[in-house]
Amino acid sequence: MRILGIETTCDETAAAVLDGDGRVLSNVVYSQIPLHRKYKGVVPELASRAHCAKIADVVASALAQAGCPARKPFDAVAYANGPGLPGALLVGRTAAGVLSRLYGAREVPVNHLEGHLLACELSDGKPRPLKFPLIALIVSGGHTELWLVRGYGRYRALGRTRDDAAGEAFDKVAKLLGLDYPGGPAVEKCARSCSGSAVEFPRPLMPGTHEFSFSGLKTAVSYRMQAKAGLNKADVCAGFQAAVVETLAAKTFAAAARHGVRQIAVGGGVAANSALRQRLEEAALKEKMTVRFAERKYSTDNAAMLALAALRKIRAGRAGAPARVNPELKIKSWAGGS
Repeated sequence: MRILGIETTCDETAAAVLDGDGRVLSNVVYSQIPLHRKYKGVVPELASRAHCAKIADVVASALAQAGCPARKPFDAVAYANGPGLPGALLVGRTAAGVLSRLYGAREVPVNHLEGHLLACELSDGKPRPLKFPLIALIVSGGHTELWLVRGYGRYRALGRTRDDAAGEAFDKVAKLLGLDYPGGPAVEKCARSCSGSAVEFPRPLMPGTHEFSFSGLKTAVSYRMQAKAGLNKADVCAGFQAAVVETLAAKTFAAAARHGVRQIAVGGGVAANSALRQRLEEAALKEKMTVRFAERKYSTDNAAMLALAALRKIRAGRAGAPARVNPELKIKSWAGGS
């Protein structure tokens, strides 16, 4: 079995091929960062047009790198039917539909966020299965969520951001400080030059809930810069990053304690942040828990994670039928239970 994955939810045009054991045979990503850099953020219409222009070449490259035969290159094609940008999602959905009919392959719609969770299993060899139950922290430019996961397809959303996602807050703070785009890597790099006197910012913990809110933290950065001219950018970045990291860690481990879970999995683009990884690893060691991260090359949007999510559904006999795109799609169980 070979599964083709197609990813076009935001600003990465990606395709990947996995074999029936979940090994990554190819993983091609065309990044639109240069296209959106001058706007300091993703422009949805430009993203959709770029997906249209690049999707055929990206898929062809993935199939060629995987050594797929021309007559029957794959048995199933996976795509994200949400969440994401409406136009971008439609490009991936349309491409998957055309390819499935052209080669007689089944279509498997998957949730983009489930892909980020299962990216924690991807490696250069066979996937490393997660241990359940676990608390999943999905943290990216568009999403910050906590789930209780009892098995493949058994998801219960505990909380999500009420406003800005963590990655979105990084981008906005980077823009306030005149740093490069994307903001996450730029803020992290700048924070490494901190003088040792990081600027203190509030921790938006929202006690009693599993939810997040980072909009106020971004505003606090803006107010602090207006109130005190000449602040060291590195000190601001270090203080802001610490506030985000400590908030994410505190709420993740609070959820684990409340639900009696000893495993944590972290996926999404912000999972590549070194400060977050270090903080979670230190907390896990202290609490005698285990924490798994997606490898950095699989943290950001990619198609291998969608192909793996489709494989898990196929193996469980729950691949489902083709589905319409839903930009606001929420995570939900597909294997029964919660």
